[in-house]
Amino acid sequence: MNRYRPEGTLIATYENREAVSSLSGLERAMQSGRILEGLAVMCDEDLNITVDLCGIKGIIPKKEALYSDEEVKDIAVITRVGKAVCFKVMGIETDKEGRAVAVLSRRAAQIECMQNYVLSLRSGDIIEARVTHLEQFGAFVDIGCGIVSLLSIDCISVSRISHPRDRFAVGMPIKTVVKSIDYDTGRVYVTHKELLGTWEENAADFAVGKTVAGIVRSIEEYGVFIELTPNLAGLAEIRDGVEVGQTAAVYIKNIIPERMKIKLVIIDSGFAETKISEPWYFCSDAEHIDRWQYSPNGSQRKIVTEF
Repeated sequence: MNRYRPEGTLIATYENREAVSSLSGLERAMQSGRILEGLAVMCDEDLNITVDLCGIKGIIPKKEALYSDEEVKDIAVITRVGKAVCFKVMGIETDKEGRAVAVLSRRAAQIECMQNYVLSLRSGDIIEARVTHLEQFGAFVDIGCGIVSLLSIDCISVSRISHPRDRFAVGMPIKTVVKSIDYDTGRVYVTHKELLGTWEENAADFAVGKTVAGIVRSIEEYGVFIELTPNLAGLAEIRDGVEVGQTAAVYIKNIIPERMKIKLVIIDSGFAETKISEPWYFCSDAEHIDRWQYSPNGSQRKIVTEF
């Protein structure tokens, strides 16, 4: 099992709670070099992070808050407050009142993760991640010990979306595929759509004559794109009152595999509360893929990802 998990994965486990709940547990973790997690509860004026260790005070000095070859930015430290942070125990000291204080290093945990895990990854490896931040151009995801990777918006799904929040929520655990790695800088780029099924796998749940629910994703001069699944969209004729973001009841008029086309008729549409749910993956047990072909074999257009 991968020991270098996204931050927040370990904090509630029995093994982690046992290790951080006593001075002896922290000392054993220090001796073994074990990576633990705790909740960052405060950042002082010197940007030192206080970590709750079940009654024992833990401190991550600013310079130990982040693995970076550059100066650690204040915002990168402040935004850890209220979140789980990974760390290695570097020492046990005593404060002025005689109480034990654990000196911690998130940076040391990230260096180990980078050297022993991230730099050993290959393009096509399927890895766990956790969404940390959403921007118009993509989602930032934690791929291990708080090391962040970019998942660009065009790699999230085949069906087009206007913003990553259409798919993800901050804190959501997801699976990703390693797209590329810059071994000089340690930057990792990931993709996601290859795990959401091919055109045929998605279209198998639909048939001509059915009326199904979808989401209006874009309106063009030639029609309205309706998302049926994250990796499958159909095209309907323009209809008055239809807006991007609405849910729609659509009648399936035709399915044409060789053109990867699903022709729809909008029956009704309107705004409804939609809940962001965790993605459904078609290759849940796979650990690596070398090639992914979205398009059917007989399709006039080929959509392929080579890793």
